[in-house]
Amino acid sequence: MSEGTVAASGPWPVLDVRERRVLGVLVEKQKTSKSADTYPLSLNALTTGCNQKSNRDPVLNLSEEETEDALTRCQKRLLVFKITGGRVERWRHNLYDAWQVDKVELAILAELLLRGPQTEGELRPRVSRMEPIDDLDALRSALQPLVQRNLVLYLTPQGRGAVVTHGFHDPHELEQIRVQVTAQPVSIPVPHAPPELSELATVQAELAALKQVVTELQANVARLGGELGRLKQSLGA
Repeated sequence: MSEGTVAASGPWPVLDVRERRVLGVLVEKQKTSKSADTYPLSLNALTTGCNQKSNRDPVLNLSEEETEDALTRCQKRLLVFKITGGRVERWRHNLYDAWQVDKVELAILAELLLRGPQTEGELRPRVSRMEPIDDLDALRSALQPLVQRNLVLYLTPQGRGAVVTHGFHDPHELEQIRVQVTAQPVSIPVPHAPPELSELATVQAELAALKQVVTELQANVARLGGELGRLKQSLGA
C-alpha cells in the first residue's frame, strides 16, 4: 500500500498539530469562502488562517516556512495539491478523495482538526457554519460512518455529553487525551436526573457553543470591514 493510499477503515496516518491545522483551514476556507478568488489559498493566506485566534485550539503562531513544511508533508500523502501557473502558488486539499467522505463528514473532521476533542453539543453548531446539521440526532447519524471507519473516535461512552475527536492522533497522545477527558468533571446530569434536566443540559451546551460561533463571526465581520475600509482608502475611494 503506497503512502497516499489507505484502507477504508485505516489505519490512518498520524498528523501532527501543524498538519492538522493546515488541513482544517483548507477545508474551512473552501466551505466558507464566498469567492473563487479566495480558495485555493496562497501560502500567506493559509498561514494567516492557521494563526487565526477564532475557531482554533490551540492558537498557533506559525511562520510561512513552518506552514509550507507541513503542506509538503501532507502533499507527499496526497492530502493536498499545489496549484502553479498563476501570480502566486496556491494550495487546495484532496480530502474528499483521500478519505472518501461526503460534505458533512468532511466538515465534521475539519472542526475536529481545528479544535480537537469536543462534546457533540459543542460540535454540532460549529460544524453548521460549514454544512447544515439540524440537531444532535442528525449529527450522531453523520458521526456513525466516521466512527465505523475510525476517522472519528469517542473518548467517552456514547450518549449525552459524549466527547469525540479525530482519528489522526499518535497513540500516546490519544491516551493522554483520554486521561484528561475522563479526569474532567462530567457536565451532564446525574444518572437518575429527570429527562427534562438532561434535555436542558444538552440545549444549554448547544446554546453556549452557538453564542461562541456568533461572537467569532461578528469579530470576523468587523475585521473584514476594517480591511475593506483600508482598501478603499488605498484606492482613493
